[in-house]
Amino acid sequence: MKIAIVGATGLVGNVMLKVLEERNFPVDELLLVASERSVGKKIKFKGNDIEVISIPTAIEMRPDIALFSAGGGTSLEWAPKFAEVGTTVIDNSSAWRMDLSKKLVVPEINANALTKTDKIIANPNCSTIQMVMALAPLHKEYKIKRIVVSTYQSVSGTGVKAVEQMENEIAGKKGEMAYPYPIHKNAIPHCDVFEENGYTKEEMKLVRETQKILDDRTIAVTATAVRIPTAGGHSEAINVEFENDFDLSRVRQLLNETDGVTVQDNLDVNVYPMPMYANGKDDVFVGRIRRDGSQPNSLNLWVVSDNLRKGAATNTVQIAEYLVKEALV
Repeated sequence: MKIAIVGATGLVGNVMLKVLEERNFPVDELLLVASERSVGKKIKFKGNDIEVISIPTAIEMRPDIALFSAGGGTSLEWAPKFAEVGTTVIDNSSAWRMDLSKKLVVPEINANALTKTDKIIANPNCSTIQMVMALAPLHKEYKIKRIVVSTYQSVSGTGVKAVEQMENEIAGKKGEMAYPYPIHKNAIPHCDVFEENGYTKEEMKLVRETQKILDDRTIAVTATAVRIPTAGGHSEAINVEFENDFDLSRVRQLLNETDGVTVQDNLDVNVYPMPMYANGKDDVFVGRIRRDGSQPNSLNLWVVSDNLRKGAATNTVQIAEYLVKEALV
């Protein structure tokens, strides 16, 4: 099994390496791929130094699976070239997510839609993954009518420059700015670029991707995405209205029975999800589960997950694991 990581020197690429190692993914040969300026650099994997190679070199080597985390432009240009030589690409960017010919996959929800002919598979946005992980089992049981979600997103979702901006500000140092404003001691209601409708691209990803993953275009979704000064882990306040009424104990049972979801909800001892404690973990944590008394059939949830792991690297590796297990590569 020959695996390539395209964007191996980035934040998500580094976490992909960790996740492959932790989960003991069957890698016989690992190709670490990055931009020309990183070629020749060495990165450790399972105690061995592996030299970074260029994208054209990696294509010539025909990997079985290529895990992409190198930005939308790179994916649009190079993913089809990998696919042409028989590689199955799992892409972390937004480039292919809303392409009608491409599957948008969260393995616990819809991996069974994958076939051998899917040569470019899209990994959803981090904030979408954690939301649908919590909502998919509830949608099956009660049918979602409408979702109102507000996100509290870590600077690591923007990338290494944003992490450095926050660290510089905490230390009182001047440095390069990833955001138009300081992030330390602040909350910026601006994740990604603004679209014509006044919503950001991040907010519209939550709308469009949720409908595609849950395979239901009737679900109404409205979102506000906010960047906050945390180093790792996204949090979401989710209000969901169902077509059918629910029982809170059954809601808890459904969430408890869902692979990859951990319920943390004991108010007597102040147990609820927090990004500080989700950091470095693969599960999606759900708490503050309560009925919304202002609206029929409505529920409030607080959902937290590590955006670089389940929100990106882990979900990608899980898709690869599914492909191997089902002999689709």
